[in-house]
Amino acid sequence: MELSGKPLSLEQIADVAYGREPVQIAGSARSRILASRRIIDDIVARDTAVYGVNTGFGKLADVRIPRAEIGALQLNLVRSHACGIGLPLSESEVRAMMLLRANVLALGFSGIRPEVIQLLCEMLNHRVHPVVPEKGSVGASGDLAPLAHLALSLIGEGEAFFDGKRTDSGEAFRRAKLKPVHLEAKEGLALLNGTQAMHAVGGLSILRAKCLTNVADVAGAMTLEGLRDTPAAFDPRLHDARPHQGQKTVAAHLNSLLQDSEIRESHRQNDPRVQDAYSVRCMPQVHGAVRDVLAHCEQILSVESASATDNPLVFIETGDVVSGGNFHGAPLAFGFDYAAIALTDLINIAERRIDRLVNPDKSEGLPAFLARRPGVESGFMIAQVAAASLANEARVLAHPASVDNVTTSGGKEDHVSMGMTSALKLRSCVRTR
Repeated sequence: MELSGKPLSLEQIADVAYGREPVQIAGSARSRILASRRIIDDIVARDTAVYGVNTGFGKLADVRIPRAEIGALQLNLVRSHACGIGLPLSESEVRAMMLLRANVLALGFSGIRPEVIQLLCEMLNHRVHPVVPEKGSVGASGDLAPLAHLALSLIGEGEAFFDGKRTDSGEAFRRAKLKPVHLEAKEGLALLNGTQAMHAVGGLSILRAKCLTNVADVAGAMTLEGLRDTPAAFDPRLHDARPHQGQKTVAAHLNSLLQDSEIRESHRQNDPRVQDAYSVRCMPQVHGAVRDVLAHCEQILSVESASATDNPLVFIETGDVVSGGNFHGAPLAFGFDYAAIALTDLINIAERRIDRLVNPDKSEGLPAFLARRPGVESGFMIAQVAAASLANEARVLAHPASVDNVTTSGGKEDHVSMGMTSALKLRSCVRTR
């Protein structure tokens, strides 16, 4: 896979995150990367005050750094910010994070040398994966702590996994026959400012959630058959009259699953029921709305995968270096919270269908709790209890993290996204279901 800063689909990210597809910087990206680096080198040579190049960070932005200490500034930034806590992110999540960071750096807005980006690619290719604790990011100025742990491995410090074993990064590099990088002006900051940790965790969760929507359709169709309900509510004319794309997709999927059903034919003539319960009848509307939410989130992630999230940004056309807030994780945080809410309702409707199958007061003609000998056997009584437990957990996780705010960095960073929390909550919703 050649990285040039072009959008990466969730499937492309998964190919690298879960697989072994090699990556490299596209030749077409190198000239822009080199041009942006020359601007940074010129700033250092002229000793012009530019944030992150020869100044402190955050609240310390007004502190000028002597030229002789610019390298130490970047090194100390990485070391001080690598203070994440909690369990390490999974190998696939770290690989996705590395891929995404390399891709946005390849846009050429960060003033970073191409060899630093190439080392990220080589770490992926040789399966050297930094140990990145999952907690410690508030999502602005991006995922500072997680990305600092990534950068720490690049300079041969901290820990990394190699051949599935956790070891010192320096040892992992030696075994992989790679050499750590020595950071120069702005490069530590360029590695730390971004949304790629939340993007990796949340993006892989969105991809899995898309698979779960298909599973929900299949399970729903099987429930309809088991209850001897009717597929009349999936008539395409109904959904053409309310043409949300997800709704139409689910109705068509359910119809294809139930096509030529012998079970349906067995009770078509003498079925006294006119309408089924909402948990069956409204599957296109609910499952479809969930699909539409995930599609919206996927579009956000596509844009983000090709976005310069560093600060400041280097514009080679004019030579300007401009400070801004592209590192702020609000778009992703809102998306992940939205997805968690939608998935929770998918869980809710699934749990209601489980209850209809096992509850003898609702499952006409079926044995109580689907037991062969009700009483002697409990059948699937506790399967519904377990589903209720998981639904309760999802409802708690559906509370949005993005509505919270804690001022950080001495008041300079007075509004943060909490996007990493949103991503981790979404992952929990997806993983336990």
